[in-house]
Amino acid sequence: MTTEAPQWFTSSYSDNGGACIEVATNLVASRGLVPVRDSKNPSGPVLHLPAGAFASFVTSVKTGDAPCG
Repeated sequence: MTTEAPQWFTSSYSDNGGACIEVATNLVASRGLVPVRDSKNPSGPVLHLPAGAFASFVTSVKTGDAPCG
């Protein structure tokens, strides 16, 4: 098992006053996961998404097909 730490970043498009998420794509190759967390609460819970599911989500946001609540 790897002990590689997540390298968190926010999108360069996230200049919206802090209402952002952070992702750590450096774990895709070793774990097949993309950790996601709230940038305002870095010590809070982390959602670990399968890489394929995260890629599908990003594609749906870019094409405007993502569900909005």
